[in-house]
Amino acid sequence: MSDAQTLSPSSQSAAPTFIRVTEVWVPNEDGTRLVLKDGLYGALDGFAETSRAESFAFGEGLPGKAWAEKRPVVLNGLSGTYFKRAAAAEAAGLTAGIALPVFAGNELRGVMTFFFGDDAEHVGAVEVWASPGDHTDPLKLDDGYFGTAEHFGWISRHTEFPHGQGLPGQTWASGRAVLFEDLGASHKFLRAESAAKAGMTAGLGLPVAAPNTQPHVVTLLSALDTPIARRFEIWEGSAETGFTRISGADEHGKPLPAPADPPRFETGAGVLGTVAATAIPAAVEMASTAGNSIVALPILADGKVVQIAAWYF
Repeated sequence: MSDAQTLSPSSQSAAPTFIRVTEVWVPNEDGTRLVLKDGLYGALDGFAETSRAESFAFGEGLPGKAWAEKRPVVLNGLSGTYFKRAAAAEAAGLTAGIALPVFAGNELRGVMTFFFGDDAEHVGAVEVWASPGDHTDPLKLDDGYFGTAEHFGWISRHTEFPHGQGLPGQTWASGRAVLFEDLGASHKFLRAESAAKAGMTAGLGLPVAAPNTQPHVVTLLSALDTPIARRFEIWEGSAETGFTRISGADEHGKPLPAPADPPRFETGAGVLGTVAATAIPAAVEMASTAGNSIVALPILADGKVVQIAAWYF
């Protein structure tokens, strides 16, 4: 299947997206610094220019901190912190960020960063859940960004997820990406009532495979007015057999049609296939007539890519 076929969106809504900037940072040739591989900046040209000239040592800045700590890192408030691009971020109206590392065993393959900006209509959530111990301890909210969904954020901070329960717990138990559609009506989503009041539509759970003894799960919760993306997909397979789409939802949280012959791609073919082959995330503008952007995150188990979680703008 061609990229243009794979990436055409289900909706061409003009609603602003919850995530303003997405970047992928990868180790340089000698493995001493992180350099920019991909970036989706929209109209934020100044921040893009600053970012392209930047790099990060181990433990330095937001990407370097996620690399050093081997876990997702949330930074609420960019000014007056260790964030290196604070002046450019302030000029662009960016106020918070998260860095998500991708490891294959002990080897860092990349760090994906998301940035957000506050405004009166900015609703959604990016959450980091962690268990302080082993599988007998529930997941608790480690940190997150909720925009103006303050009540939902309060509920999240006072909610725990045992192994296998809710979106974070199911993601943790399976070690796979999990997609919940129609959050406000889903009996599987334990915060459904609060999600409905906040206008949230779809939830994507992402397991974090990192050499860290503490389990971590990242959840992306999309709202109708400021969606995380226009469409979500999860692809599953292996380098040998290729990958097949196993689930998907549009920006309204409605499941994508399930054709008799599910879409699939071969390892190495196109953006998704390259992510599958390299275990390196991607965030790229597509040179297709649809004019889409794609973010693709590899999900690894035992050092091998077993899924691709993808979302589209």
